[in-house]
Amino acid sequence: MGYLFDSRKQQMVSPEDALPGRPTPSSVPSRHEVLSAPLAGPFPPGLETALFGLGCFWGAERKFWELEGVYTTAVGYSGGYTPNPTYEEVCTSRTGHVEVVLVVFDPSVTSYDDLLKVFFESHDPTQHMRQGNDVGTQYRSVVYTFSDAQAQSAKAVADRFQVALAQAGLGQITTEILEAGPFYYAEEYHQQYLHKNPAGYCGLGGTGVSCPTGVTDL
Repeated sequence: MGYLFDSRKQQMVSPEDALPGRPTPSSVPSRHEVLSAPLAGPFPPGLETALFGLGCFWGAERKFWELEGVYTTAVGYSGGYTPNPTYEEVCTSRTGHVEVVLVVFDPSVTSYDDLLKVFFESHDPTQHMRQGNDVGTQYRSVVYTFSDAQAQSAKAVADRFQVALAQAGLGQITTEILEAGPFYYAEEYHQQYLHKNPAGYCGLGGTGVSCPTGVTDL
């Protein structure tokens, strides 16, 4: 994970200057190390998919696999230009990608708003191109949506959380809420990293402000 403050790493690369990438994707493990479900689809009927970027994806993935109703999770790269990037390439800030977590969940058990609450409370969404000492475009706060309903929910929860942040004296949310594009699975050693390495690095840190997700929370 990145530790050095470098203003160049906080500038979004242009499509023409992005690294070229490759046509071949990374291999995907057959099963989740914790949940024993497949990491790649097709997934069982009735499940929904969400995609979040909230800093280092090692700790972010654990936040979601621990939730009841989550079928599987995987880490990867999205939101940029380089096809099938490597981790090393993403770390240069020359792919445009964010470190993201793919979350497949059962909406009859846990709602999309529940996932948004975990997302907003697990990091500081006001820090733009970084999370704590992790600096670069890969660490920006993002919600990539798969439906109009998800987009509307994400914007509504962000608006409510902004009110709570302002009341706590904190700044403006910089989270990107955009339609999901291509998702590229990260290399095998990144998948469920903190399960394989319990003492591994986790740079996530929230604001300490509770995120309201409905009218009754206000």
